[in-house]
Amino acid sequence: MTEFATKLSESLQPISDQFKSFNVPAPVTHWGHPFFMAIVIFAMGSFVAISGWRGRTATDTEVATKNKADHRKVAPLMTTFLAAGYTGGLLSLVMQGKPLLESPHFITGSVVLTLLAINGTISLTGFGGNQSFLRNTHAYLGSAIVVLLVAHALLGLKLGLSI
Repeated sequence: MTEFATKLSESLQPISDQFKSFNVPAPVTHWGHPFFMAIVIFAMGSFVAISGWRGRTATDTEVATKNKADHRKVAPLMTTFLAAGYTGGLLSLVMQGKPLLESPHFITGSVVLTLLAINGTISLTGFGGNQSFLRNTHAYLGSAIVVLLVAHALLGLKLGLSI
């Protein structure tokens, strides 16, 4: 993994150098990624989870339909922002001269993106023709992802305080 991390760091260095040329203050470089990702995780993540569960459990058809539509609109955006933030986190570490791919925060972030890809694929297949098993899998996997995102945020805070 070290050789891959070194090559990745080297490939990100030119982009990092571009950002460094903007003379961004060190606290922004250090805490910008966690700040913006906290917004995505806690604001968008909770909205996506709540609207998804309300869409499943609401007895009023209109409420259920609205929440399902909201979930469908925001979940892909949240996933996109998390993927962009993943890259931003790597760039932040390169800009600070810190090692890549070594922390539990990196591992949880990688697992989150993998699980989001799986969950999105389940949804994009139309739940395999509206199979209740896949609908349930999507709902519970999504909830597990939200819990993992909270753990990820805590690991990120620990990492941020240690470097």
